[in-house]
Amino acid sequence: GALLVSERIDREELCGALSPCSLSFEIVVENPLELYSGAVEIQDINDNDPVFPSSQARLEISESVATGARFPLESAQDPDVGINSLQTYQLSANPHFALDVQTRVDGSKYAELVLEKELDREEQRELHLVLTALDGGSPPRSAHVQIHIDVVDANDNAPVFNQSTYKTRVRENTPSGTLVARISAYDLDDGPNGDIVYSFSSHTPAKVRELFALDSATGELRVKGQLDYEETKLYEIYLQAKDKGAVPGVAHCKVLVEVIDVNDNAPEVTVTSVYSPVPEDASPGTVVALLSVTDLDSHDNGLILVQVSDVNDNAPKSSQDSYDVYVLENNVPGIPILNVSATDPDLGRNALLSYTLLQGDPTVGHIFSINRENGTLYLLISLDHEDQVEFSMMVQVQDGGSPPLATNVSVSVFVTDLNDNAPTVLYPHPNTNASYTDVVAPGSPAGHMVTKVVAVDADAGYNAWISYTLLQATDPSLFSVGLHSGEIFTARQLREDDAPQHTLVILLKDHGEPVLSASATVSISVAEMVKEVLTDLTDVAPASDPRKHVTFYLILAVILVSAAFFITMLSVGIFKCYKWRQSKELFNSSRSTLYRTPGPFHHIDAVRGGLTPPNFYHQVYLTTDSRQSDLLCKKPFTSSPLGSRQSTMRNGEPGLYHQIVGTASRLPTPAE
Repeated sequence: GALLVSERIDREELCGALSPCSLSFEIVVENPLELYSGAVEIQDINDNDPVFPSSQARLEISESVATGARFPLESAQDPDVGINSLQTYQLSANPHFALDVQTRVDGSKYAELVLEKELDREEQRELHLVLTALDGGSPPRSAHVQIHIDVVDANDNAPVFNQSTYKTRVRENTPSGTLVARISAYDLDDGPNGDIVYSFSSHTPAKVRELFALDSATGELRVKGQLDYEETKLYEIYLQAKDKGAVPGVAHCKVLVEVIDVNDNAPEVTVTSVYSPVPEDASPGTVVALLSVTDLDSHDNGLILVQVSDVNDNAPKSSQDSYDVYVLENNVPGIPILNVSATDPDLGRNALLSYTLLQGDPTVGHIFSINRENGTLYLLISLDHEDQVEFSMMVQVQDGGSPPLATNVSVSVFVTDLNDNAPTVLYPHPNTNASYTDVVAPGSPAGHMVTKVVAVDADAGYNAWISYTLLQATDPSLFSVGLHSGEIFTARQLREDDAPQHTLVILLKDHGEPVLSASATVSISVAEMVKEVLTDLTDVAPASDPRKHVTFYLILAVILVSAAFFITMLSVGIFKCYKWRQSKELFNSSRSTLYRTPGPFHHIDAVRGGLTPPNFYHQVYLTTDSRQSDLLCKKPFTSSPLGSRQSTMRNGEPGLYHQIVGTASRLPTPAE
């Protein structure tokens, strides 16, 4: 069992700069079968001297260089490691320069001259120094190099790098010629003194020069040799920039190149022992062979991977359970309005998602469409807020597994309003040949409401807020209109010299953007008596109506009925008492309000007539069609046992209806 050295061991030949240097082996013991691993560490001895690349070095330094300037020197190489490697440098005594020894990332040493006292070419044109490299052996080994320094006239500006340290990463299998980094320096001088030449610093190791190439004109650092992560993981490259002046200015920078490992080494399987033959009665668990697997790569590249097959055990998951989408009406058909997003942690086909619209509402399929692959929801038609405000649908997200798993997502689409509808005038109705005349009594005071313009806007919210302004009028000083109510009032008291007929043009505007508008024309008559009003109503009746003379006969009938009122009172007393109660309710209702909102037929609830003497007044009820009117007249009568008399005439014709009511609660006094 003794382990012997079979030949002379040279640590530098076996391991180079690697430390520690070890050789591994395995020992197999049979009967019983056992495996032992071992390693022999090769220890270094100080059997190599430091060596400089050359026995002499020459530097040109301008006399104008300020104190503190640094000048890198060529490094010595010592193949020994640890304490036996190069440890320090020494510089011969001189009044101008000191030596600063620096340590690289890999632990190697390099030296820089530091100017401590300014140079004077007129006093001393050149200097001779000796640089000594020492290792840490006992006794130490050394090497020497002669440094010759020429002091020359100044080049005012030295090149300056835009950064002192560059960091980059490159894969170990990067082909030759690949750009690694681009260094850049500038020089404020003109002509040759400003032209920059890039080069490796003098203490750059020869191995680095073999692996990397530097373009002297552009400063591009490229791969030259074959990089190997298993050999070196980080390169520290020192570069310099010189101008072309008589005394060139020099700037220095450092490039750190990190080598990235690639999986360029196949696993090695070693059969260390095979137990053969195997007895037929060998029990389960009997060792048949010993195997070892190694991989020179690092991290994940050095693992042995076991693939796990996927099972469709995860349903698609949406980023949110429901979506609310707001779309402006009058949209362009075919636009995308939503992207339903979902994920599936499974792999392959089990994670392949498809999107479909569930057809709960058949109209949804004609209005919306969804892309099966990416979940983009499209709007196929132009929507109208006035037709439908909201759409609800369900999107199903299904994977491609077997069996497939699915998730439903709720989508609500809200149609927001645009100001695309102008105000619509309901009264006076604009789409008819009939002319509507409203009546105001002479002498009506200021603030008396005459009529009201009624309009609606099919839009919603602020877009449907209507304002009313007086655009034109026969007498602009006589009437005013409510800004938001549309009610027309007298602006001042009516005078006798005012015109009997007035035409007003009312401008209706909504508050949308852009503003939409409409107009309404209102005709107002100044009338003293019911006869005048009825005459006006007859005048504005359509010429094509064959019943245009009916109004005249109805007026005549009113007069006859009034004259025969006392005669017919007793015969129809009971019936008229019932009608009197009904007319009283109608009268009280008419006094409670001047205007009621138009119903489906857009009628005028009340238009007041003029003032007559205190014991006589008229009250006229009209619809928007002057052929369909209710006329109510009241006047005092002589005393009656019942204290109240009433006469009513109805015309069977559906186009017109008159009612005359007379009431006297007491006898008029002589003053009346």
